Amino acid sequence: MKINEVVGIDVSKLTLDCQLHCKNVHMVFENHSEGIAKMLEWAQERENKENVLFVFEHTGLYSHLLTKLLTCSGCLFHVAPGLDIKRSLGITRGKDDKADAKSIALYGYRIREEITPFQPCPEVLEVLKRLMSMRKKLVVQRGGHMATLGEQKRVLDHQENKILFQAQEEVIAVLNRQITLLEKEMDRLIEQDSELWELYKLLTSVKGIGGVTARFLIVHTAGFSAFKSWRKFASYCGIAPFPNRSGTSVRGRTKVSHLANKEGKTLLNLCATSAIQSNPEMRAYYQRRVQEGKNKMSTLNIIRNKLLARAFAVVQRGTPYVDTMRYVP
Repeated sequence: MKINEVVGIDVSKLTLDCQLHCKNVHMVFENHSEGIAKMLEWAQERENKENVLFVFEHTGLYSHLLTKLLTCSGCLFHVAPGLDIKRSLGITRGKDDKADAKSIALYGYRIREEITPFQPCPEVLEVLKRLMSMRKKLVVQRGGHMATLGEQKRVLDHQENKILFQAQEEVIAVLNRQITLLEKEMDRLIEQDSELWELYKLLTSVKGIGGVTARFLIVHTAGFSAFKSWRKFASYCGIAPFPNRSGTSVRGRTKVSHLANKEGKTLLNLCATSAIQSNPEMRAYYQRRVQEGKNKMSTLNIIRNKLLARAFAVVQRGTPYVDTMRYVP
């Protein structure tokens, strides 16, 4: 398949700014079904469908319809991370939608021989991702109300501020119910899908990995099909250590990168803490390293990687995790 033309698309809430790279033609379409259909006709009038590559940045809900319709139309397209596009352009000044579309088209043309066509996730994973996002927002809101309420109860008079406390307690109760409702719906969707349910059972068999982290791993690995190894996913979550050395003058310490999925990093950190408390093997390992004078955070990060490696291992093996320490005399 030879790509003769690249269409760079800058996706916004209401419009799609499109740029044909080779022909240097720009056009704006509305971001709805009819507008996207007109955009496809416009592009295919200038180049054969099988020789056109559409490139755009993932913008959440705003690019959802575009992704769906391009998939249904059988078009070749690539959803690029925004940071990749930004760093590929070098030093730039100014910003507008037309210039962004042109930059995206240039980026797509440069990598046209290297990319693999975008493969959308199954619909059930997309639904799970949206439910997880909503749960995360509600958990953050609940945490804010609980922290505020706790401080107010510590300082303020209970009789004089009874209504203030009651209002926040009722809000927290509502948030608790909605979080539980979302979790039940996510569990229902996973149980209905035999493959996802098998993955969920395998992941939760690893001591330290609970339901929330298991759902996160299933969704963000696209059912363990998007990442070839646990090391790549560790890098994605920001728990993989990288060296910081150059020549003879730079001798920085090895550390993790700030470019990461922070939610995954937080969940794996909670899993590691839980494993240290509930898993005798991990607790013994942690205590031994600390007694040897090793850094506590470095040791905690090693445990995060151990848990992630075990999660990928049980999925690849297809059997639950076996706690070998139980058989040690």
